[in-house]
Amino acid sequence: MEQQTGQACIICGQEKEEGIVIVTHFICEDCESEMVRTEAEDVKYNFFISRMKKINLQKHA
Repeated sequence: MEQQTGQACIICGQEKEEGIVIVTHFICEDCESEMVRTEAEDVKYNFFISRMKKINLQKHA
């Protein structure tokens, strides 16, 4: 699932080629790396959480 072509990252909004796709949303490699290093106490943590809420995980019954 890595290596995408020119998708807009749901975190930074920039078009990037490499990253991951969660459901149908692309997260660039740079944002993914920064997110995993961010502590919950960090101000940027809430920013990442708000952006991740764009991913709509539907429950399948």
